[in-house]
Amino acid sequence: MPVVFIAHSKQVAAWGADVGLGKNIFLLSVADDADAAAAFLAGKPCNGEDWTLVKKEEVAEADAQALQDKLAAKEKRVDPNLYPRLRGFQGLYKVKIENVENHLMVKKALEGEAPKVIKAKNADIAAYLLLNALK
Repeated sequence: MPVVFIAHSKQVAAWGADVGLGKNIFLLSVADDADAAAAFLAGKPCNGEDWTLVKKEEVAEADAQALQDKLAAKEKRVDPNLYPRLRGFQGLYKVKIENVENHLMVKKALEGEAPKVIKAKNADIAAYLLLNALK
């Protein structure tokens, strides 16, 4: 069963901050199973050696390009043609933390909880990205 996964690399995030993209860079991709996803990340995409699998979800069918296009409607896709380090690699997204925090705040308000300041973590960001890619 295909697996849609979100990954994060501190090295790629540091590179993103250096080139003006910000540090909130995440990868969305599809693999045949969880082992294939781990093997994909071990292949060091974008020259990042410290990729971590933040969140994964099994789906009945998954087309990586279609999911990436759907997510690009909500979050900014990093154009691989503008950055030589990416070498044509698709699937990186610059995430606005404000969007994630607003999503979390509205979700909590709809659940009936009192509003409070929310600081988004990588797991929250990954859940937000998966939700927007799969809906």
